[in-house]
Formats: sequence, structure tokens, C-alpha cells
Amino acid sequence: MQIITIFNIIKLVVLSIGIIIPALLVIAFYTIGERKAMGSIQRRRGPNVVGFWGLLQPIADGLKLIIKEIIIPRKSSSIIYIIAPLLTFGLSLFNWAVIPFNFGNCYADINMGILYLLALSGLGVYGVILAGWASNSKYSLLGSLRASSQMISYEIVISLCILPVIILTGSLNLTDIIYVQMNNMYNIIHFPPLGMILFISILAETNRAPFDLPEAEAEIVAGYNLEYSGILFAMFFLGEYGNMLIMSCLLVILFLGGWYIPILGNLIGEFTFALKAVLVAFLFILVRAILPRYRFDQLMQLCWKSILPLLLGFFIFSTSILVGFDILPNNFILINSTSDSIYSLWVVR
Repeated sequence: MQIITIFNIIKLVVLSIGIIIPALLVIAFYTIGERKAMGSIQRRRGPNVVGFWGLLQPIADGLKLIIKEIIIPRKSSSIIYIIAPLLTFGLSLFNWAVIPFNFGNCYADINMGILYLLALSGLGVYGVILAGWASNSKYSLLGSLRASSQMISYEIVISLCILPVIILTGSLNLTDIIYVQMNNMYNIIHFPPLGMILFISILAETNRAPFDLPEAEAEIVAGYNLEYSGILFAMFFLGEYGNMLIMSCLLVILFLGGWYIPILGNLIGEFTFALKAVLVAFLFILVRAILPRYRFDQLMQLCWKSILPLLLGFFIFSTSILVGFDILPNNFILINSTSDSIYSLWVVR
């Protein structure tokens, strides 16, 4: 029994390393891709010195941040100050566990995959708040307050974008969502507005331009990570870019069929999934390069006065169509509550 336990532990460690190392490499080379693309869009040279065509620049940047001194502000809460970037970075890595890259190619194909991603996304707010509070800096605190209000607001929007997909699919499992699109059409065809709104919400959720207000250098210097340096700053940086790639993968799974292409099927599943995710991630770069930054009041008005009422109306309309024409999936059961005559949808797995 002891040998089996040790073997399982070793297997778990190897699989975890097999996820973490590729994820870090993808994040590193995504940064060089962003700098190259923005240099081309803005008609200037990107990194072109370190390595062939500048491709080793992220390795040099990582080594520089590792060997730099970690400076902890004198009156800061040192323990929380160190925990905050670890929390942000760790949560961004845990998200990769439920991403299905192809049939059977998923570390943990759990039934509540979407809830898992949303829960970790919600916990990511704590890393930002703790960083701003523990730094004992007014600029960091303002940046963390901006980031937390922005992330919480747009998490509601993201949830409402996902709900019609869940109802149409009848499952919270990410692989099942892809299977339904393989047998029918991509969800972006069923719900075109939701795909666009989800992308806009992802920009705000990950604090990316034009919604990068927590890091507005002209107003609050650098935001919640102002007092961080060295490897602790690198963890915030890797966590932010990791969340961008995770959200790109989520958009691909929910609306673009995951690894599936109608003609080729899942013949080259991992390559197809990666190509779709890279194209979505490139939109992050494109938006950052060409659009100006919003004001914070405009960002909140866009969420609460424009997008949220529109999504609520669309959700009620789409659900009414599914219920009225009796085209709900078989694993959804419509229950009529006789006490208050309220209809409820229950997911049965």
C-alpha cells in the first residue's frame, strides 16, 4: 500500500510539473510576441538583441527579476506582502488543471469545471486587495480598490455570458460543452452578442487596456504592485498574463468549439486549440495597441448601466425561448414549485 501511495505522489508531482513548466514557457513567449506585435503596429522596433530575433528576451527578463533584490517597505505587513503575489501566481496556475486541450488530454476533467474557473477567478481578487493594503502606500491602495471593484463587477457579466451556454449544453463540464458544439454548431453562432461581450468583460477582468485603470501610470503611478520588486513583481506579472491566456482558452471552449474544426474534426486537436487561443490572445495585443484608456467612471457605467441590463434581458429572452419551445437538453429537468409557482432549472448529472 505504501508503494502505491508513493507512486501516486510521484505521478501527481510529474503531472503538475508537466503543466507548470509549459504554462510558464507559453506565458514567457507570449510577452515577447506582444512586444513584437506592438512594435510592428506602432512602427518601431521591438526586442531584437537577446538571442535570434530577440526571442530570448523573456529569459533575460526573468533572470534579471530573479536576481534583483526584494525590497519590503518598512511599515508594510511583511507576511501579507509576500503572500499576495504567491496567491495571484498560484491561482493562475491552478486554472490550467481543468482546461481540455483535446479528447482525454485534461489534467482534471471535473464535472464542475466552469464553477472551478469562476471560483479561482473570484479568489484572485484577494491577491490584488492584499497587495494594495499590505504595501502601506496610498497609490497601491487606490490601485487595489480600483482593481477589486472592476474585477468583481465584470465577474457578474462573465457569469451571465456563460449561463445561456450552460443551459443550452446542459452541463458544467468543459469537455461536454465542446462535445455539444461538435454535434451542432459553435456557440458563437447561437449567441453572437455573448461572445463579443465576454471578450470585452475578459479585458476588464484581467485589467488589460483599454481597461487597465488599476495600473494607470498618469494617475496612481503603477497601481497595486507599485511597491513590489524582483521575483515578487514577476509573480504578479506572470499571474496577469497567465489569466489572459486562461480566459482566451475559456472563450475558445465556450464559443469556438475548443479543439474541434468541422472539416478536420479532432484530428489535430491540440494544434487547433492552441491556434484558436493564440488568435484570441492576439486580440488582447491589438486592443492594447490601438485603443485609448477609459476613465474609471466610464468603465463602471459601461458595466452596470449598459452591459448588465442588456445581458439580463438577453438571458431572460434566450431562456424563455428554450423553455417555451421545449428544447432544453435532456439532463435539465424543469420543476414547477407549487408553493410559489416559480419555475426552477436544476442540473442533473
